Amino acid sequence: MSFPDAARVTLGDSQLRRNVGKATALIRGKRERVVAELPDWQALRDAGAAIKARAMATLPEQLERLEEAVTRAGGVVHWARDAAEANAIVAGIARSQGSGEVLKVKSMATDEIGLNEALAAEGVSAIETDLAELIIQLGHDKQSHILVPAIHRNRVEIRELFERTIARGQSLGNEAGAIAEAARAHLRAKFLSVPVAVSGANFGVAETGTVAVVESEGNGRMCVTLPRVLVTIMGIEKVVPEFRDLEVMLQLLPRSSTAERMNPYTSLWTGVRPGDGPQEFHLVLLDAGRSRVLADEVGRQALYCIRCSACLNSCPVYERVGGQAYESVYPGPIGAILTPQLRGLGEAPSLPWASSLCGACYEVCPVKIDIPSVLVHLRGRVVREEKSSRSPEALLMKAIAAAFATRRRYEGAQRLARLGRGPLANAAVPGWTAMRDLPDPPKETFRDWWRSRHEPGGHVAGRASPGGLVLPVEERPS
Repeated sequence: MSFPDAARVTLGDSQLRRNVGKATALIRGKRERVVAELPDWQALRDAGAAIKARAMATLPEQLERLEEAVTRAGGVVHWARDAAEANAIVAGIARSQGSGEVLKVKSMATDEIGLNEALAAEGVSAIETDLAELIIQLGHDKQSHILVPAIHRNRVEIRELFERTIARGQSLGNEAGAIAEAARAHLRAKFLSVPVAVSGANFGVAETGTVAVVESEGNGRMCVTLPRVLVTIMGIEKVVPEFRDLEVMLQLLPRSSTAERMNPYTSLWTGVRPGDGPQEFHLVLLDAGRSRVLADEVGRQALYCIRCSACLNSCPVYERVGGQAYESVYPGPIGAILTPQLRGLGEAPSLPWASSLCGACYEVCPVKIDIPSVLVHLRGRVVREEKSSRSPEALLMKAIAAAFATRRRYEGAQRLARLGRGPLANAAVPGWTAMRDLPDPPKETFRDWWRSRHEPGGHVAGRASPGGLVLPVEERPS
C-alpha cells in the first residue's frame, strides 16, 4: 500500500490521532526542557555529526577493526548480506542450543528483517521483553513509532489486551502500575529460563569491540546478562570508531529520545568473560541495503541516524497520520528517507513525499541529518528512475516543457489557455492538481499589458529609474 492510501485509512482513526498527538506533544515538550539545560548542545550536535561522518567515510576499515576486536575478546562475528542470511544465522544458533524460545531486546534491525516471523517458521518462538513491543506482539499489531511502538494505543486498550492474553481471568483496573506488573509477572520466568537472547545495538565500538544498548525498563539488562548465549544483530552503520565517541553519543541520544539526562540502563559488553554473563557471544553485522545507501553521496546521511525518534515527534505529518501509514518499521521523516533507500526506490516510491519540508526534523536531529534536502534529492531520483516516461504526468510535463521552450510557443499557450485549451488550461494535471489548484488564466498577460503601454514606434513612454530600467508613466492631461 502506498503512503497516500495508507494515510487515508489512518486519518479516519480519530482515537489513533488523539493518542499520537498527545504523546508526541508530551515528549516534544520534555525534550525541549532537557536540551535547554546544556549550553553546548549545538557543539554536541556538531560533534555527533562529525563522528558519524567519519564512521561512514571509513566504514570498511571500522568494520574490520570491530571484527578483530570482538574476536579477540572471545566473540564470534557473522556477516549478513541481507535479511535471509541474518535470520538463518540466528535460527541456527538457537537450534544449536536446543532452544525453542529466544528472548528479544527491543531492536529496529530485527523488526526490519522480520526476525520473529523467520524464527517462527523454524519452530522457534521470539519473546518480546520490551513493554511496548510486547503489546504489539500480543495484539498482532504493527509498530507506529521508533521509540514507543505502541504509541497509538491508550491505557484502556492495553489493559483489555492483557486481560485477554497474559493476564487472562484477572481484572487489572486502569492503574498503570497494575497493568505493568502483569507484564513483569509474565516475563520474569522467561528471563530466568530461556538460554538464548537476541539484541540489537545502539553502538558498536571499533576500537574495543564493545557493544552498547540503552533502554529504560531494565528488560534489556536482563537479556544481555542472564542467558547463556547472546546474539546481537547490528546494522553496519551503527559502528563508531573510538570508545571516547560514546561520551558524545550517550549525551545526545537520551535527551533526544526519552527526554532524559541519561538512560536508566546503559549496557556495555565486550566479548565474553568466564563466569560473568553470557558465555557465548555472536555479533551479526547486517548490510541489507546499507551499502547501497552509502553509495549515494546525498542519501547516505540517513545512515547517521541513531534512532532517537526526535524527528517523528516534531513532524506535523507524522502527528496526523501516525506511524502505521508509513508501512515500515521506520516511520516519520527518517523513515521517509531511509526505507526507500534500504528497500530500493521502486519498493517505496511514495515515501519521499510522506514528510513536509518544514525543516523541524533537521532542527531537532542530534546528528544534524538534513532530512529536507535528502527528501528533495530522493524525489528527484524517483522521478528520474522510477516514473514511466509514458505516464500521463510525464507526457503532460513534456508538453508544458515544449510550450515553455520558446517565446512564441509560450505566448501561444497563454492565448490557448484563455480559451480553455492546451496544457496550461488542463484542470486535472496528474500528480499536481490532486494537491493544489491551478490558477485561472488571467484576462490580460503581463506581456499584453506591457505592449499596451508602447507607442506606435515601439518605444515606451516613461522615465528612467536609477538602475537604468525604463518605467512606464501614466498618461497626463495636456
